Amino acid sequence: MGLMNGEENTWRKNCSSVHAIIGASESSSTIAMQQISGVFQTPMNVERVVRVIRRGTAAVLVAFLAQGEMDVLLEEVLTQNVTGLQWVGSESWITANYLAEKRYAGILTGSLGFAIRKAKITGLREFLLKVNPSQEPQSDLLREFWETTFRCSFLSGTPGTKLCSGFERLQDADNAFTDVSELRISNNVYKAVYAVAHALHGLLKCGPSGDSVSHSCILKDHSEQRQVAEHLQKVNFTLQSGERVYFDENGDPAATYELVNWQRNQAGDVVFTTVGKYDASQPNWNQFTMSNVKITWAAESWERPLSVCSENCLPGFRQAIIKGKPICCFSCVPCAGGEISNTNNSAECSQCPSEYWSNVDHSKCVPKVIEFLSYGETMGALLTAFSLCGASLTLVVLCVFFRFRHTPLVKASNSELSFLLLFSLTLCFLCSLAFIGQPTEWSCMLRHTGFGVAFALCISCILAKTITVVMAFKAKRPANTFPQCSAPLQRTSVIGCTLIQVFICVVWLAFAPPFPHKNTVYASEKIILECDLGSAVAFWLVLGYVGFLALLCFMFAFLGRKLPDNFNEAKFITFSMLIFCAVWLTFIPAYVSSPGKFTVAVEIFAILASSFGLLFCIFAPKCYILLLKPERNTKKHLMGRNQSKTQ
Repeated sequence: MGLMNGEENTWRKNCSSVHAIIGASESSSTIAMQQISGVFQTPMNVERVVRVIRRGTAAVLVAFLAQGEMDVLLEEVLTQNVTGLQWVGSESWITANYLAEKRYAGILTGSLGFAIRKAKITGLREFLLKVNPSQEPQSDLLREFWETTFRCSFLSGTPGTKLCSGFERLQDADNAFTDVSELRISNNVYKAVYAVAHALHGLLKCGPSGDSVSHSCILKDHSEQRQVAEHLQKVNFTLQSGERVYFDENGDPAATYELVNWQRNQAGDVVFTTVGKYDASQPNWNQFTMSNVKITWAAESWERPLSVCSENCLPGFRQAIIKGKPICCFSCVPCAGGEISNTNNSAECSQCPSEYWSNVDHSKCVPKVIEFLSYGETMGALLTAFSLCGASLTLVVLCVFFRFRHTPLVKASNSELSFLLLFSLTLCFLCSLAFIGQPTEWSCMLRHTGFGVAFALCISCILAKTITVVMAFKAKRPANTFPQCSAPLQRTSVIGCTLIQVFICVVWLAFAPPFPHKNTVYASEKIILECDLGSAVAFWLVLGYVGFLALLCFMFAFLGRKLPDNFNEAKFITFSMLIFCAVWLTFIPAYVSSPGKFTVAVEIFAILASSFGLLFCIFAPKCYILLLKPERNTKKHLMGRNQSKTQ
């Protein structure tokens, strides 16, 4: 941070021509606090400013002050014992010897600042060493200088002081007069005098010899005096030191500065060491150069100080301005999901492409996680196991029925429809496997159409069995003319009901088939691979048709639930339809509300639960009798209840 005086136009434009305290970071300087101009007029104001500096967190102080103001400030800094600051000075005091020689040296060691470039004026030292009071005996200034330098007096009788002879050697004196090593402003004066001389020479020089017209070499009027400025802008010459002097179209000389660092020499004295140079006459890329000199920083440290109001925002964060504070004071806000920042102190976060997401640190975009119900994960493996277990169990029941196909129980349960029903149940169990794994074009089309056709075939078989049982019972009554349900009619009804579902599925696949879809709406951080239905109407039509067949089956089975046979299949079908309808009625809201891959899991669960319900309710009692109670597998026992009531 720093104090600014507003001496120069450049600083005045940037800093509103006020004293200001500036907080500096590694990359730039920003105003942390401003002081109203004239703050050094009263001691109370100076004390207040130093208190602000002492309480502040900034460690770098830019002091753009006149030498007198700097002196006042440093006195108060010493009083309040403010140390450890990195001072950055203006040209007005950065090379002031009297500041370096006073007790401020301990505070200012390590200071940095731009100063007018120093130069060696050829012949100046030799000229100064020839100065002697005898040259101008009437010059009081020269006599006083001589007496001070050699600690003597030209007046005799001065007690404790020797008499000046006037022949003392300036070569033996060591003072600022003979020290020409830090000629900065003097060099500018030297160049200015030469520039005016060249301008006058260009304006007044006479014509060549033999020319009939010759200038008088005398300024005649004010118009010729104004011409001096015009010729001054045109001068272009080189000094003996090799420095070129010229002015641009605006009348400005090329800006040349040195970056000065306050360092201590081996004797412990403060010296102004040039550590860099700025030359506006050079190309842009070479205007500012650093010398191969190590810089001394605050407290005579070799480590560069860090002065920040806020710590750097790391990758994954962005800067957020704190209201009421300068722009160098900010808070670090983490980037939102799907946004990154990969540099320090990013002003804003960048959005990742649609199929990418931010990593844990929000420092780079990575491909989104692709999610689908796979065979490798626990849920997918369990559902696969249940599906294969159900299909295997159905085949076992099929084998049992085939083994006992000639027994009364199997014949009474309509063996042809039973075998077809077991086959359709096997398809129901296996069709759930199409829902597991990465969706493809074929698997998406097979999922819902295969499930719809398999369940339509299954419920059609159960419906035909139920109607057959009810018709068979009604036909045994003497006054009943209820038509018999023959085997061809049963086959026709099963095929007809199934073909309706097949037709719906064919139309669905022809006009709006399901297809793989990358869903990024539900979860922004991942891509859910799913099967788009293509036509939601067709999907609910397929599901509704299966529900319609199940409702018909339940109604017929309910009518025949109290038939007086020992083995009444209708009551088991009724119970199986209750389970089937309960599962699918529960499935609808769960399917709609389940997210991502759980939508598929819910649908598979509904398929497996309803399939197991049908398998156990319809075939478990029969297998129990066939395998464990063979004595009940007789026609007499099956019809025993009916016979007892008719006798």
